[in-house]
Amino acid sequence: MGPKKVGGKVSAQKKMMSIELKREIIEKNEQGVPVADLARQYGRSTSRICTVLKQKKSIKGITPAKGVTIISNLRRSFYEKMEKLPMVWVTEKQLKGDTLTKGILCEKARAIYGDLLNQTRALPRTRHRKTRLKPVEAGLTTL
Repeated sequence: MGPKKVGGKVSAQKKMMSIELKREIIEKNEQGVPVADLARQYGRSTSRICTVLKQKKSIKGITPAKGVTIISNLRRSFYEKMEKLPMVWVTEKQLKGDTLTKGILCEKARAIYGDLLNQTRALPRTRHRKTRLKPVEAGLTTL
């Protein structure tokens, strides 16, 4: 399915930038490459490049979960932890040589979710509504 036609014209689709691309732009800018040259090289507007450079500190501090290339502003660190912790647990179990079933994995994911939920409730001024964990939300469909 192609782009929608608006009044006979084809509208441009929004291009998302991966974390690796943003880090590459930041690195080249730190080496002294001008913003205009970066914009031409990556096919983005200069304002978009400047926005990436303005967010340099937060972009460098991001450590995405396995398989995540684009970080949305809507994602909380809670969800990042919920994706990383089961993967760490699975890796540890595989190194020990234990067999894992979907039931065991879902049970552990629920336990991790409960622990994280209790931790966030203990923090002041943090509101988090109680939701039922589904394997899809926990990133368990890719295992």
